[in-house]
Amino acid sequence: MNIETTILSSVTAAIKELYGQDVPEKMIQLQKTRSEFEGHLTLVVFPFLKISRKAPEATAQEIGLWMQQNCKAVEAYNVVKGFLNMVVSPQAWAQLLSDIDANPTFGYKASTDENPLVMIEYSSPNTNKPLHLGHVRNNLLGWSLAKIMEANGNRVVKTNIVNDRGIHICKSMLAWKKWGNGETPETSGKKGDHLIGDYYVAFDKHYREEVKTLMAEGMPEEQAKQEAPLIKEAHEMLVLWEKGDKEVRDLWEKMNGWVYEGFDETYRMMGVSFDKIYYESQTYLKGKAKVEEGLAKGLFFRKDDNSVWADLTNEGLDQKLLLRSDGTSVYMTQDIGTAEMRYEDYPIDKMIYVVGNEQNYHFQVLSILLDRLGFKWGKELVHFSYGMVELPNGKMKSREGTVVDADDLMALMVSDARKTSEELGKFADMTEEERDDVARIVGLGALKYFILKVDARKNMLFNPEESIDFNGNTGPFIQYTYARIRSILRKADAAEQSPSSPGQQAVQEQKGAENAQDSMLSYPYNGKEIELIQKMNEFAAVVEQAGKDYSPSGIANYCYELTKLFNQFYHDYSILNAETEEAKQTRLVLARNVAKVLKNGMALLGIAVPERM
Repeated sequence: MNIETTILSSVTAAIKELYGQDVPEKMIQLQKTRSEFEGHLTLVVFPFLKISRKAPEATAQEIGLWMQQNCKAVEAYNVVKGFLNMVVSPQAWAQLLSDIDANPTFGYKASTDENPLVMIEYSSPNTNKPLHLGHVRNNLLGWSLAKIMEANGNRVVKTNIVNDRGIHICKSMLAWKKWGNGETPETSGKKGDHLIGDYYVAFDKHYREEVKTLMAEGMPEEQAKQEAPLIKEAHEMLVLWEKGDKEVRDLWEKMNGWVYEGFDETYRMMGVSFDKIYYESQTYLKGKAKVEEGLAKGLFFRKDDNSVWADLTNEGLDQKLLLRSDGTSVYMTQDIGTAEMRYEDYPIDKMIYVVGNEQNYHFQVLSILLDRLGFKWGKELVHFSYGMVELPNGKMKSREGTVVDADDLMALMVSDARKTSEELGKFADMTEEERDDVARIVGLGALKYFILKVDARKNMLFNPEESIDFNGNTGPFIQYTYARIRSILRKADAAEQSPSSPGQQAVQEQKGAENAQDSMLSYPYNGKEIELIQKMNEFAAVVEQAGKDYSPSGIANYCYELTKLFNQFYHDYSILNAETEEAKQTRLVLARNVAKVLKNGMALLGIAVPERM
């Protein structure tokens, strides 16, 4: 049982004994004591004044005295107006450190078959272009959210819905047919997704030229955009695709195959994956059938032009198109079809969609429609809505070829990490293979941390240079601190080791562990050490809150605060050259657990930590 839980239950007992009344736990407000006051935890007593019928100071004094006499975790107390500041006993801190030390997955909750099944959809790429910076934020948020939900005991299924059909796909296909000369990823030396993206850009370039020519001949712009020969050909190709034309379908499968190989490479580098991938080409017919079913039940209505709509005016919204007059589906129909397929595949309790905030209205409508159609999680579906990400030089436009490519960005981050690490002398005594590995871990850690530390709902500016800094609120700062702790622990181990038989070594290790345990429980902790234990103890609550708020940024900022606190402690106190053996052993346990919590916390962000730097 941790210190907060012990104190909470004692406060409940105190109020029952002092004032003869049971109080719910949510009424007890416990917070960290402000730095200007003596104490570790502060109880707000104002909610109890109606029960005590006494002034705030008198109530706090009574509860404080009861706690000091009856709760072993409380050594002393002081009262400031309606706030009871409690000093936690050294034995309680020692026991807490011992409990943290004994738990390798401290902060995580265990999952069982009875726990909720949460499905998280992220990535959602189009097969006409490579993944870009916006996808990077989406994938990192989705992966981190999955890890956070798992750490809160949920069973998690990670899914991706690939937009592999539609006019935009036909644009790339048509451009390749016209100007590709049979080019392949092998003959061009390009990743498949990059190759197809080039033809998407080529289509747009030629199409704009056609529109410009038609406008020069006197045609209005909107008409020119519809009458341009290229766009007409692309629409004709889409119709053939819908009809199952063999030539068009064969080309579609071949080009999409190239794209998927490229995507897989990007996902591997990014460190994300999926348990199940769905394709819109497989879900849109399912969606149409589900809409027709809803129409037959009177949930939707058909207009005179044969289009099918949902009337959402009772929910304060408008009417929503579900099937066009020619019977073709819209995105909403596809999402209904995908939901149907997922529900058949998995007994989902909660569905979380990681999609940008420009789709807020779409998911508001989808929630209502899925609820109408009988999906038990429809009403409670979560749209994990996030803001746009930009670079210092502005917005991205994929059709104009000005998009920030995910592969290029990751390569740049790894290259910059290597250069910065070399300049700072972090690579001393490392093999070339180790240097490559550390550069990759640090470069990707810098990218992931910089993106995830920002509240997902906000638009953000990603600055590659600022992200690779070994000081400040960055991934490399946390990673370097972890590596420094691991170095200290290795030095301590080496000093303990002496040539001996395996049997003697096992006895020595057992003796060392017992010494550390004895030291930990009897050691007189100083203020900085207690601060570290208290901060580590917060990790479980931070993980729980991040799960409730769907907030990776809470984890990121906690890791930074713990790192900063450890560095302040390490600046003021020696570990290996501590004043006593007891202090050394206790501080080694402290350091080891700070490293463990940092590793566990960064893992929730999808960030690896290097053993050496």
